[in-house]
Amino acid sequence: MASSGIFDVLVIGAGPTGMACAIEAQRAGLKAVLVDKGCLCNSLFHYPAHMTFFTTPELLEIGNIPFSSPNQKPTRSEALEYYRKVAENYRLDVRQYERVDKVTGSDGQFVVHTEDRFGRVLQHQARKIVVATGYYDLPNYLGLPGEDLPKTMHYYNEPHPYFGLDVLVIGGKNSAAIAALDLWRHGARVTLVHRGPAMHSHVKYWILPDINNRIKNGEIKAYFSSVVKQISEDTVTLMTPEGETTIPNHFVFALTGYRPDFEFLEALGVKLDENNSRCPVCDPQSLESNVPGVYLAGVIIAGERTNEVFIENGRFHGAQIARDLTSKLS
Repeated sequence: MASSGIFDVLVIGAGPTGMACAIEAQRAGLKAVLVDKGCLCNSLFHYPAHMTFFTTPELLEIGNIPFSSPNQKPTRSEALEYYRKVAENYRLDVRQYERVDKVTGSDGQFVVHTEDRFGRVLQHQARKIVVATGYYDLPNYLGLPGEDLPKTMHYYNEPHPYFGLDVLVIGGKNSAAIAALDLWRHGARVTLVHRGPAMHSHVKYWILPDINNRIKNGEIKAYFSSVVKQISEDTVTLMTPEGETTIPNHFVFALTGYRPDFEFLEALGVKLDENNSRCPVCDPQSLESNVPGVYLAGVIIAGERTNEVFIENGRFHGAQIARDLTSKLS
């Protein structure tokens, strides 16, 4: 069983927020390490290949490193390049492809137990822990018959493999609208189903008219106030206001959102406020949870309200945490 010494701070999650936490800790003179079950910025890497951010480059910056882009809204590939350069600049210690199984010990002497891709067990000792695991890794499963078929996916990447095929997109928000439009523009026969009466009002202002016009023109078939009843190898059965209908289908994208890993937080001893969207209990200034020495950063502090914290505001959590760490570890 390998051990890598004692760190002042161990950050679980090597996305932009986790990186910002490690950077601020290092700038405060602390020894920091990041551990991630995937690659650097793993969630961002799994976004659609040609995704464009909602925001401008400067709002994605961390570590006082400028994010220069010729585009008003940067692309996924530009962001990945930027965060790699930031990691290189700060010489961040990132342990990629290590899944955290459990955390033992207590404040000042935590032991983080991880497992690599080959099943080898490792241990990292740390005085403080920061959890910055995001929410993109756990889809909201629908519990439908056929949801476990290989044709059913909860992440959308790119359209080429679905040319000339019948594709169903489940959802009514940004990810569903973007996927439906991209698939249609690249030759797929697209049907969209959403339990609401129309596309969600929070769909990006430049995308909402586009998807609504495609639906109005019959280029994308849409079933609103409808749900999927069953997925089979060659068809999908829907329950619509007009009754049950079965349509031919080759692939399904169930883009119904994602959630934080509440089970992992509870295993750490972090309490969730069931009366406040399962927000984890933490100090709003230091972001230390009810478990001494365990800090929370990024979208997980918002519980089920995953539309409240993004890179744009989560990137500042590192400075909040570092201030508290400095006072306690000096």
